[in-house]
Amino acid sequence: MRKEKPNVILIMADQLRLDAIGVHTPNINRLKENSVVFEKAYCASPICVPARGAFFTGMYPNETGCIINRGEEMHSLVSPDLDHLYGLMDNIWDVWHTGKQHLKMEPSLDKSPDSQTNWRKLEGRYEAFLKEHHKRRPGGPAFQGIVPEMAYGMITRPKSYSIPAVGRYEEGQEFFIDEFITRDALKAIRERDRNKPFMLNVMFHAPHPPLEIPDPWFDLINTIDLPVNVGEWCRNQSPLQLYNLTGAIGTRYSREDWKQIWKVYLGLVSLLDYGVGQIIDELKKENQYDNSLIIFTSDHGEMLGSHGLWQKMCMYEESVRTPLFMKFPADFKPAVTSCSSLVSSIDVLPTICDYTQIQPKSPMSGRSLMPLIAGSIKGRERIFIQYDGNGGRGNFGRCIVDGDYKLIVDMFKNETYIELYNVINDPQERNNLAFQKLIYRARIEQMLQHLREHMQATKDLLELPNQIYDQFLQDYTELMS
Repeated sequence: MRKEKPNVILIMADQLRLDAIGVHTPNINRLKENSVVFEKAYCASPICVPARGAFFTGMYPNETGCIINRGEEMHSLVSPDLDHLYGLMDNIWDVWHTGKQHLKMEPSLDKSPDSQTNWRKLEGRYEAFLKEHHKRRPGGPAFQGIVPEMAYGMITRPKSYSIPAVGRYEEGQEFFIDEFITRDALKAIRERDRNKPFMLNVMFHAPHPPLEIPDPWFDLINTIDLPVNVGEWCRNQSPLQLYNLTGAIGTRYSREDWKQIWKVYLGLVSLLDYGVGQIIDELKKENQYDNSLIIFTSDHGEMLGSHGLWQKMCMYEESVRTPLFMKFPADFKPAVTSCSSLVSSIDVLPTICDYTQIQPKSPMSGRSLMPLIAGSIKGRERIFIQYDGNGGRGNFGRCIVDGDYKLIVDMFKNETYIELYNVINDPQERNNLAFQKLIYRARIEQMLQHLREHMQATKDLLELPNQIYDQFLQDYTELMS
């Protein structure tokens, strides 16, 4: 391993669909071409704050304590006793944070006297910037709608959340959220402490809604070829998603509606790509690109009409699959350029620690990817994903990906729905195999048992009854015949 400490540049998008990377992302594409690409990377939870809590600690959401976005404080904060990326690195690296600060702890990390990180977080500063220039934030009432939200798994509350409305942000690109974040990132690169290795966390907002974006990005995309499952409610997908924000909003829109929504979303992805390009160009201008480990990823994905759903908060591929690219310094030659092993987002921090020779004080559930990068071992047999709700516990999902198969267990109140997909043969998950009990019972029961063992090991607040599959078949087979 190298003696000189490398720069570490972590670029995270918010709510980026894996298949949105392509013709409209030339800068991300170039980074990908020079990276080790993890083809089967998954988030630990398809919701912002739990996903990032897991990512920055290398621990599952059950283990961090952060399983929902906000609301019930005991379930929305990461335990302050856990090692995390900032605390592990800012004694040696000159660490800068720009953009969204979603590693939620009490007290807040950016207010901790022990933190040596240069905090340039979005929250508060962006609003002050807009106020100074008499500009408004993107979005507003026209970009929100009322949906039911469960609290404590018992009480339904009406809540206002984003809808896939689209619009042109007339204030202009200079005042857009991600332009603000990019400027902060470029300033960090220029003003870094040149006597230390440099670490930069760029936490973009894009392409998270609201889908009100500035020119030229608003009408940049003229044509779109939608995936087959956009606007399609498959007859054997989980009906419990209708109680979730995903279906409560997503089913209001037709395939024709999604065409225009996709155009604006991809325009926002292109704007994100523009920011990534500026950061890479600045690193090259400062002669830091070749000495930098650059990691590009997203906290989770976006349904964007697939399965007739909106946002994330479910276990379908569009919601839980994430891009994960690692561009290493020029003096390190990975044995592989592409890896098809299953990878969880909790594996990223252990990989950073392994490569930079940092020794965490406590063990992590994530595994270093360096042996995979060296081409020396086979990866994980299976990965686990959980969802417990947004502003309160109530819409639950548990998922295991094992080889080519994914098992989803959806739970709402006293109902449980099971889905099994072969994600290689059926990548858009249009054929739920769970009803083919004669063929798949043994596989489903085995995956359920692996899921139970994981839930018990991570002290999950939920349990899966032993007869859950039989109960599912009893409840739903007649309806699906």
